[in-house]
Amino acid sequence: MCRFAPSPNGFLHLGHAYSALMNARLARRHGGTLLLRIEDIDRARSKPPFEQAIREDLAWLGLDWPRPERRQSEFFDAYRAALDQLVARGLAYPCFCTRGAIAAHFADKTGTPRDPDGSPLYPGLCRALSPRQRAERIAAGETFALRLDMARALAAVPSPPRWREFFEGETPHAMTGRPELWGDVVIGRRDTPASYHLACVHDDAAQGITDVVRGADLAPATALHALLQRLLNYPTPDYRHHRLVLDSDGGKLAKSKGSTTLRELRAAGLTRAGLLALLDERMGGDFADPRSFPAQK
Repeated sequence: MCRFAPSPNGFLHLGHAYSALMNARLARRHGGTLLLRIEDIDRARSKPPFEQAIREDLAWLGLDWPRPERRQSEFFDAYRAALDQLVARGLAYPCFCTRGAIAAHFADKTGTPRDPDGSPLYPGLCRALSPRQRAERIAAGETFALRLDMARALAAVPSPPRWREFFEGETPHAMTGRPELWGDVVIGRRDTPASYHLACVHDDAAQGITDVVRGADLAPATALHALLQRLLNYPTPDYRHHRLVLDSDGGKLAKSKGSTTLRELRAAGLTRAGLLALLDERMGGDFADPRSFPAQK
């Protein structure tokens, strides 16, 4: 069981097409199923037109999937229950720090430690607050996030998190990760009861995902995800992290950069066959072989 899980906060680009096709190819080769998951926990940026455009783009690629799709915004109660488990076990705590407060903490210090995403590593300013202090600040209406207490989380599992990773082939490699590189990462907020990390691992478990196929930029998160899976007693799927489609400057394609969208490529006259040939030329993978994917609907 594979899944393609885009966020409806913009139109898909060539990198999304590559990832969706990689998922579809693996599912096809192993007689599995490709699921589409709509990761719309960010309600401010997620828009229905983008969600509909995702379906149209994937159909143009010749892909199909079971309906209805899982939409994360419909499962906030499930995420909240998972988060409540971690809080009840003392593995997560409320943090009232703003980004500005964290930046100010490092302002007079040499260098700022950072997590694998490049964000400042949280210095634990709220970790030692007493239960009474936390309750008083919450009752006063202060905005807070819920952070994983990384030290306690690691102490709660008998061994470092492990998973199977496939590198450019069908031979699995046993991997051991270092989730501590993420520090006390945010796993939920007062208004949104899940971060990407928590919602992702919950949905993979709920949907029976056996193989996670995603871009290499998400590879560092696997150690954190494997830890959350252990803490919540979720199964750990196999992982395959593929190369990224890069722009002419060698940078990662991104919605925020205005990378050319699939809709724009179609409007310019590119056909499905032409897109598969383009990806085959740039990335390899036998995309131009008509046997790799189902016929266009």
